[in-house]
Amino acid sequence: MAQIPVVHAAEIERPVLDLSGEGLRAILGVMIAGSEDHGGIERYVDAIKLKSDMFRQAVGNGSAANLELETFKGLCTFMATVRRRVGNWLTEETFTDMREGIVELFDGDDNVDARVAAFCARFPDDKQHRWVRDLAAELLHNAEPERVPLMTRWVWDAKANTGVIREIWHGDNVDHITIPVGDGYGTYLMLREELSQFLSDEGFFRDVLQYVDILCAQVYAQYICEQGGSYLRADFSAPEDPMQHTRRLLGLDGVQAGSGKTRLKTIDGDAFLLHADETNEQAH
Repeated sequence: MAQIPVVHAAEIERPVLDLSGEGLRAILGVMIAGSEDHGGIERYVDAIKLKSDMFRQAVGNGSAANLELETFKGLCTFMATVRRRVGNWLTEETFTDMREGIVELFDGDDNVDARVAAFCARFPDDKQHRWVRDLAAELLHNAEPERVPLMTRWVWDAKANTGVIREIWHGDNVDHITIPVGDGYGTYLMLREELSQFLSDEGFFRDVLQYVDILCAQVYAQYICEQGGSYLRADFSAPEDPMQHTRRLLGLDGVQAGSGKTRLKTIDGDAFLLHADETNEQAH
């Protein structure tokens, strides 16, 4: 069985997830086959590890207090649901508050939900700032993947009743029911454990954390292809290959190799350009 880090925390609500093994096997097959044109699924695993290394160096292990604006811009290119909405916070004046929030996000207590809620409370509570939850989730997960599972809204949004969990929920007429599962830290832990067990049953015993992320992205990528995601529609156009949306959800399409042009937008809508040395380091 795959070895997943054990997370010790008091009173974490761990709901029962009734997931469809048959549906997961079908999606896994598409994921493996679709990645062959890009060097195999192992290249995706390596890319996720590299991304995690960048986030850990920038904001992990107490380094968030020294985070610079240009470094933060570079990180944003690898967060698909953040990069087109964060523009107003990419100035020297606004970034001071952003950095303070990131420091608190990583310096807080063991209650991940409380830390995410405190971070979100620094921003207006409206539809235009729902991406802030994704930013907190991406920062924590990418810098501490062993401890914090992927908790973005596309993985599960209890209020909207959408996300990966709904797409792999076992049952009849799933599109017309409200799944009785909250979107706290415990839910994402359970999802990771369930998917890790599924992957081990399918013969995957190494790099399970990364495979879980890729599988989640593939699940929701299929949903985007079939129906379109409401808050992702502006970010995702018709796919050129089966893994295009998967790469975007994972933030692996953030930089166009060799050009430095990114998908991160400035306040005036222009594409943000990485410096040459950053591009070379992050494109490999």
